[in-house]
Amino acid sequence: MKRRRVKITGIGPVTPAGVGKDAFWDGILKSTSYIRPFTKLEPELGPFVAAYIDGFRLENFVPRTSVPKGAARHTLFAIAGATLAMRDAGITASDVSHANSVVVAGACVMDFDGIIRTVEGVIARGVRGALGRAIYTTNGAAIAATITQVLNMESRSMSIQSSCCTGLDAIGYAARLIANGEADIAICGGTDAPLYRCPLVELRSVGMTPETTENARMLNRPFDLWRTTGVVSEGASMFVIEPESSPRPGYGFISGYAYANDASEDLCG
Repeated sequence: MKRRRVKITGIGPVTPAGVGKDAFWDGILKSTSYIRPFTKLEPELGPFVAAYIDGFRLENFVPRTSVPKGAARHTLFAIAGATLAMRDAGITASDVSHANSVVVAGACVMDFDGIIRTVEGVIARGVRGALGRAIYTTNGAAIAATITQVLNMESRSMSIQSSCCTGLDAIGYAARLIANGEADIAICGGTDAPLYRCPLVELRSVGMTPETTENARMLNRPFDLWRTTGVVSEGASMFVIEPESSPRPGYGFISGYAYANDASEDLCG
């Protein structure tokens, strides 16, 4: 089969700069930094900064009753992003279910909040304190599967976990499925919600998030030669991608995808 061109037909961002395509576009055009002091942790842990989403309500996208109890925050972001992307593309759950479709999604880190809750429950109450649902809600595989469940779609699901490149890899993997004729509609992208005690304290211990809140809005400078570190954020962005022959208009084409590994000093030493 001839390799097909892949186009993006729907965009669903859920970000501190804005939720939804139009709000996100307006947000990133402003001369505004969305990095702020993050004060939801115990003061004795020290200062943190982050970009975070205020007032996120899943009920604005899907009925809350359709969501499994204990679903991770990053999964909720992904559900909202998938809903927005589908609306933007003009497709319904029925369209997805009746097509050769796939949902590909992932997060950089697991649901530390859910993991810590069940660990603390066991420490405090023994076996009775264990959260059995943590087995299903804290791992990355739950993200894509929960999207299909909540949106009531009959679709294959695949989860990707490749640390910081997870979202990009999810889109690349889905694009190959479309290009090779293994799927005709893909909902794909990445999501993360790491703003909890862990992994924030671990990230700061290895210098991957600032140790100060001074000039918080100026701390995120990814293209500055003299930057000191990165800044942790939360959010998601999901896309609908289809072959060029799809009747829906596209924003642009995915021309290719590749991946590689950085050599580690520990591995090469």
